[in-house]
Amino acid sequence: MKTPFTGRKMALVLVAFFGVVMAVNFTMARLAIGNFGGTVVDNSYVAGQAHDEWAEAQQRQDALGWDAGATWRSDGRVEVRITGPDASGLEGRAEHRLRKSEDVALTFVPLGDNLFLSEQAVGEGRWSVRVTAEGPRGGARFLLPLGA
Repeated sequence: MKTPFTGRKMALVLVAFFGVVMAVNFTMARLAIGNFGGTVVDNSYVAGQAHDEWAEAQQRQDALGWDAGATWRSDGRVEVRITGPDASGLEGRAEHRLRKSEDVALTFVPLGDNLFLSEQAVGEGRWSVRVTAEGPRGGARFLLPLGA
């Protein structure tokens, strides 16, 4: 003999259903807040106004004929190779893309043939390296992705 489906059973089904929904929502919200690294730009309106200035700076840099790439060595140091005219006086800053670590100021030692190695090590994770280089025809700034 089957037992009847009573109001008590319906109440238990509703409580269980909404309990699961709320548990999933709270878990997802907690994970999202825990992984949120901050804003990309503090004020997108102001960043949009600076777009033309950034585009002109990029055109001046392209006219220098330089390109750059960064590699992350196993010892945590950053290797930067610049192609084009001879570069000197590299300095930079490693910024964690998700803001989970403090920025690291980088000083570079020339290894020859436009290859430079940072004296400081960078921790694991996703980093962007901002490098400023000087050369015979001016200077250039690069934003180089680094890490996994």
